[in-house]
Amino acid sequence: MSEVISIANQKGGVGKTTTAVNLAASLAEKGKKVLLLDIDPQSNATTSLGFSRSDYEFNIYHVLIGSKKLSEVVLKTDIKKLDLAPSNIGLVGIEKEFYNPKKKNRELVLKEKIRELSKKYDFIIIDSPPALGPITINALSASDSVIIPIQCEFFALEGLAQLLNTVSLLKKTINPKLKIKGFLPTMYSGQNNLSKQVLADLSHHFKDKLFHIKKNSKECIVVPRNVKIAESPSFGKPVTAYATSSKGSIAYRDLATVIARG
Repeated sequence: MSEVISIANQKGGVGKTTTAVNLAASLAEKGKKVLLLDIDPQSNATTSLGFSRSDYEFNIYHVLIGSKKLSEVVLKTDIKKLDLAPSNIGLVGIEKEFYNPKKKNRELVLKEKIRELSKKYDFIIIDSPPALGPITINALSASDSVIIPIQCEFFALEGLAQLLNTVSLLKKTINPKLKIKGFLPTMYSGQNNLSKQVLADLSHHFKDKLFHIKKNSKECIVVPRNVKIAESPSFGKPVTAYATSSKGSIAYRDLATVIARG
């Protein structure tokens, strides 16, 4: 059975899509069969892997409304063992479908669609939109766990309580197995005192939920502010393929190592 992991944070610009794409790619590099599920209407994960709208006719929207099976929209990527279920701006229209009061179990639609492929992949990584709307609720309801990227900048923890409350509520109601896999500090700069302070705050409040490449190590995995990470989407590649020895690549490979060992 697949391990389903959502990458979620209702704040935009925190490295959510970057994390989803590069974690998926890094797990695939390790020989794991991975499906990256793009359910963000902005489609940035899809673009980051080199696909444009003209490359595919159907996407995750058609899966959620029931006109296509998930297997029918999956695309092969240039990375061995990494597949993609693409998104499209049309996905914004799905919220009207989910808000239909006559529609039962609308929080569980994605979970039902994923079931078809649950034995085919080792990991299903879900890139959710920067909002706590019906799409993100569906992602969390379908997931075993959630990774929360947090940028090492001002207002980093703003709105985090709402996300944590949502995770707690879903755990109590429709997804008892849901857990927070960890917090991932992103956009970290060792030259910036604010970055250091945010990381210190995260270490103080969530020290047991940060990722460590070595168990019992005080050093946690942080994704640095790195120009190669910023450049890679424009080349349609994860940073792990675009700049294999960059600090960003190393950070995401370290994260994949932790996730793969369970």
